[in-house]
Amino acid sequence: MSATAKPQDAIALLKKDHDEVKAMFEEYDGLGDRAFASKKKLADKICLELTKHAIAEEEIFYPAVRGAFDESEDLVDEATVEHASAKDLIAQISSMDPHDDLYDAKVKVLGEYIDHHVQEEEEEMFPKAKKADLDMVELGQKIQARKDEIDMIPPEPMLSTKAAAGTQPRL
Repeated sequence: MSATAKPQDAIALLKKDHDEVKAMFEEYDGLGDRAFASKKKLADKICLELTKHAIAEEEIFYPAVRGAFDESEDLVDEATVEHASAKDLIAQISSMDPHDDLYDAKVKVLGEYIDHHVQEEEEEMFPKAKKADLDMVELGQKIQARKDEIDMIPPEPMLSTKAAAGTQPRL
């Protein structure tokens, strides 16, 4: 973020991530059946962006939201379980070759998981979090700082099977 850019609140920042990943999934859907190199490159980018987003949500946004409003415990727990399912698919996709029979199916299912997750966050969690007594600008700054920190990590270790599955030390 440049020195003159206005800091985004946490919800705006997370929604921006959602929109960017949705656009990447749509781009993936438009690739031809034989566009293996393009599919691999785009799927890796999707997996990387989702991993960074999940880390920032799990380390910063979810702990802040937990307990901030009625139903927050349940919503955060459900979102955490959804992240675990997505991380499992991310690990599988990251270790696959785009020629593999199930590659496209796994990317498609990941997109469906993410659509469901985004819908729940944007329709249930975010509106309630916005009304809670939380400093969304401060949370947004913390999320952006964490994502900037994550950007310094080479993508290969981040997308390894163990890291994506959440079984390696903190990134």
